[in-house]
Amino acid sequence: MRNYELMCIIQPDLDETATNGVIDKVKGWITDSGGSIEKAEVWGRRRMAYSIDKHREGQYVLLNVSLKPAATADLERNLRYQESIMRHMLSVIG
Repeated sequence: MRNYELMCIIQPDLDETATNGVIDKVKGWITDSGGSIEKAEVWGRRRMAYSIDKHREGQYVLLNVSLKPAATADLERNLRYQESIMRHMLSVIG
């Protein structure tokens, strides 16, 4: 198991229940692949440096996860195809 930091930017026009649904879906992908969520921080709505899909703001979510390196490809594929996630970045901690 390796420690990762996952930052997701979710579309700003989603309401709170839809945003929580997206976060729960991402957490489900992590736990289904044998990983665990160490910490989840919802930073809320923030202004981005440049517009993405005509949005100047996004809802930022930071997850610290423990995951097998082989499972990261499936997680990134699922994140890429989730339409409500505009951008994501998965990086190794430590």
